[in-house]
Amino acid sequence: MSDAVIVGAVRTPVGRREGSLAAVHPVDLSAHVLRALAERTGIDPAQVDDVVWGCVSQVGEQSWNVARNAVLAAGWPESVPGTTLDRQCGSSQQALHFAAATVLSGQADLVVAGGVESMTRVPMGSSVAGGTPFSAQVRDRYRGVQGFAGDEPLPFNQGVGAELIAARWHFSRAQLDEFALASHVKAAAAQDAGAFDPELAPVALADGGKFAADEGIRRDTSLARLGGLKTPFRADGVVTAGSASQISDGAAALAVTTSEWASRHGLRPLARVHTAVVAADDPVTMLTAPIPATAKALRRAGLGIEEIGVYEVNEAFAPVPLAWLAETEADPERLNPRGGAIALGHPLGASGARIMTTMLQHMRDNGIRYGLQTMCEGGGMANATIVELL
Repeated sequence: MSDAVIVGAVRTPVGRREGSLAAVHPVDLSAHVLRALAERTGIDPAQVDDVVWGCVSQVGEQSWNVARNAVLAAGWPESVPGTTLDRQCGSSQQALHFAAATVLSGQADLVVAGGVESMTRVPMGSSVAGGTPFSAQVRDRYRGVQGFAGDEPLPFNQGVGAELIAARWHFSRAQLDEFALASHVKAAAAQDAGAFDPELAPVALADGGKFAADEGIRRDTSLARLGGLKTPFRADGVVTAGSASQISDGAAALAVTTSEWASRHGLRPLARVHTAVVAADDPVTMLTAPIPATAKALRRAGLGIEEIGVYEVNEAFAPVPLAWLAETEADPERLNPRGGAIALGHPLGASGARIMTTMLQHMRDNGIRYGLQTMCEGGGMANATIVELL
């Protein structure tokens, strides 16, 4: 029986908005991880059947199929194709799903999945460009629903959705701030221990230096500092910039094939893509779909939540993983053990592959058999992926 395995995973360090990666074109950032992936795995780029690349704001420097442009910038053969997809924050996680499905079906032998987002150079929302992506029929369907903002170009608001989740699950400001602080503490501890080093491909900078470490971690933050931040989404709200993911720049890549093909070409599988699903939920609250996605993944996998050794639930906003914990009754000690997007950042199109790369490294370091990753996504969707260590 054929399977889909990951034989390589690499990412750039994540840069803050206007930070160390601000001067790097997103195509070049993508090309960097493609080259690093080939170097670390020993794969021949000429054997890559496709590059499936996630990117959310596909306009300006991220337009015109950034995947194909990345292949060319990487110096890979012109025979290697590429395609770019948008499933919002889960774009590169979806890229992994498509890659796995493609090799499982026999339509390809080797597919690279990943993604990029330069939120400095192509700000979030740039692709709207004055348009109205939601038609009157969509607006009429949700008009009057709590949290629906009306007739603006982007009426559904993730920040408002996070506030709705906090209210529904009765999370206090203190709980969210404590979760946010813990993310920074865990990420700092992992960085200090060198836990991220094996997964990183440092980026050469124009000034001759190298960007080699995630720069979003705030070692000087505290509950007092977090408690002083404003609540931008509701005057009486509980969500702040401190309990939300950071706007970031970065790229990540995964090499996907079958065990049989890997064996024939001397590649060592890291993990099997055990189960891959996508689910959807209320688009107004928007951020709750990781809960049904997780249930769907566990059901299809025939596993219980207690059998999963690590959970990565993207920290788009602190209420998201907290609600997920409340509904799944998962062990909080296994959640985002090396911090999450609140500390490390959330370069939208790259985050799915970034998180998978980090989770795989944690599983290898600790001998964990099963890991589960899930991410909330714009439009009220979520991907969930279970991987098995090999």
